[in-house]
Amino acid sequence: MGRAAAEHIPGGAERERVRALWRGLGLPGLIDVHTHFMPDNVLRKVWAYFDGVRGADGEAYWPITYRVGEDERLELLRGFGVRRFTSLLYPHRPDMAEWLNGWAAEFAARTPDCLHSATFYPEPGAADRTQEAIGAGARIFKAHLQVGGYDPRDPLLAGVWGALADSGTPVVVHCGSGPEPGPFTGPGPFAAVLREHPRLTAVVAHAGAPEYAAFLDLAERYEGVHLDTTMVFTAFTERWAPFPSAELPRLAGLGDRVLLGTDFPNIPYPYLEQLEALAGLGLGDDWLRAVLYGNAARLFGAPAA
Repeated sequence: MGRAAAEHIPGGAERERVRALWRGLGLPGLIDVHTHFMPDNVLRKVWAYFDGVRGADGEAYWPITYRVGEDERLELLRGFGVRRFTSLLYPHRPDMAEWLNGWAAEFAARTPDCLHSATFYPEPGAADRTQEAIGAGARIFKAHLQVGGYDPRDPLLAGVWGALADSGTPVVVHCGSGPEPGPFTGPGPFAAVLREHPRLTAVVAHAGAPEYAAFLDLAERYEGVHLDTTMVFTAFTERWAPFPSAELPRLAGLGDRVLLGTDFPNIPYPYLEQLEALAGLGLGDDWLRAVLYGNAARLFGAPAA
């Protein structure tokens, strides 16, 4: 374990400050809808990608704060008081989604506090495999338009979006153009999906950064559209994609459809920073309680307090 990670193990000051924050709100804990558990070889490739990200000065820009083994990462989340979390995975080529879904199903079976997660890719049979995953107990899906490099309007995905909409199964969609744009990121392509599937329960990752206003528009237009807070409002993200202060009243008005997300463990700062950034918005304790726990509890079912 590296020094940075060692400073954040359960029992340390960070754990106690995280727990003090949600206890002070009268919550039984946290529900984090945007966390990543993956096969070890996949996660190491993800970490290698972030290791290669450099700032303007050439220095490492995205150090992984929680670069520890799977058991230690689970211990960290549980120590913070996270009652439910996800194992969001995403393919970048054909014939990968089915393998990832098999791994995620096995992980959920041995990790009861993890929401059974699944994914898909535009390829023949995608709709059937999505139906199979839902039937096998998948509670949440992930679509990553930037990494996957695919068009969400692809006809091969029509049945996928339809299956998710009909079943009410939420899907976390990375469709904003941050941190780097892709050929099908930005609000336009996914807005077209919503026009075809207006009942889809979608969670826009990173609140759509950096196109915050456009994704707020979609959330106001479609009652199934939610936003997750992943990395938003932290000092790290404010440097390259600041959330416009003029849009905070709209965010407050959508308080029943904003969900805590963090991107744990792939974050370049402590977990606590995300929570303190949300608390620092000044949108009120009721809003914060809903974001940190209540909204996700309604979507997925709350664990016993």
